[in-house]
Amino acid sequence: MPINDFKAIAMFAKAVELGSIRKAALAQGVTPQAASQSIAQLERHLGVRLLHRTTRSLALTEEGLRFLENTQPALAALDRALALARESKDEIAGPLRIVGPKSSFATILMPLLDEFCRVHPGIQPDVQLDDGIGNWVLDRVDVGFRIGASPSEGVIGRQLFPIQMMVCAAPGYLEAYGVPLTLDDLAAHRCSVFRHSGTGKVAPWYLTVDGRLEYRQMSPAFATNDSELEMQAVLAGQVIGQLASFSAASHIRAGRLVPILLRHMSAHIGLHMYYGSRTAQPKRVRAFLDLAIARLRDCSDYMLTDAELKQFDSRSMRSSKGR
Repeated sequence: MPINDFKAIAMFAKAVELGSIRKAALAQGVTPQAASQSIAQLERHLGVRLLHRTTRSLALTEEGLRFLENTQPALAALDRALALARESKDEIAGPLRIVGPKSSFATILMPLLDEFCRVHPGIQPDVQLDDGIGNWVLDRVDVGFRIGASPSEGVIGRQLFPIQMMVCAAPGYLEAYGVPLTLDDLAAHRCSVFRHSGTGKVAPWYLTVDGRLEYRQMSPAFATNDSELEMQAVLAGQVIGQLASFSAASHIRAGRLVPILLRHMSAHIGLHMYYGSRTAQPKRVRAFLDLAIARLRDCSDYMLTDAELKQFDSRSMRSSKGR
């Protein structure tokens, strides 16, 4: 049924309840003329007269009485549905649909969800991790996370933190094979590469050379479409790899990994969060967005600070002089 028919039926029922079309118009926020026209159009649409009108009163016809009795349960159900929808907008409970990249993102997302669900136990996370990009509208996504920009239109995005792409190796590897001092030295080393699941293409290493971003295809000693497996291969001392800071930072600080060639580190991409207009968001979505921004915005857990970069770079310089 068209929305105008619902409005006309609601106006008719309100007029009967209040005993006056003028009072019904005031209650519904329209002019008395518009209310009268709405009821008249409903009568023409039904082909029956619903009300006897005089200048001072109105009364139901027999057809009007039967129509009111038949429509009142539906109107009451609609009122309840509208009230529930309004309440749910301000309730921090219910499903929270999140999409994000599959590669190494679970360790970032889970602490966030854990904190949010402990504060709001009525939240029901529905998470889809996929390195592909879906349709935000058709997938009914509340919040999305992506590495880099989103191609979707009609969404708002903001960068949470830059991603530092760093060449790293385990201390054991460097002891066994030596420390590469230049990019050309890498040709003599065992390097890992990441292969995209969807296309099968090997991702290049993203390097800063003379202040500009440069893509280099590496000769792989180890290739995988799983970033966690690549990390484990580097930690095991099998290969040198270019790793994202959000995965590598904790291992670097613990001494399990050593960043090398830091002057060629790139930070051309970042972790972005995407969402629809905040004014129309349910409260649970707005609350999660606020927490994500508070916890992840330029979070030092997932990137090395300038002081740390200088510290590790100076260590590398001392190491190279000692060779």
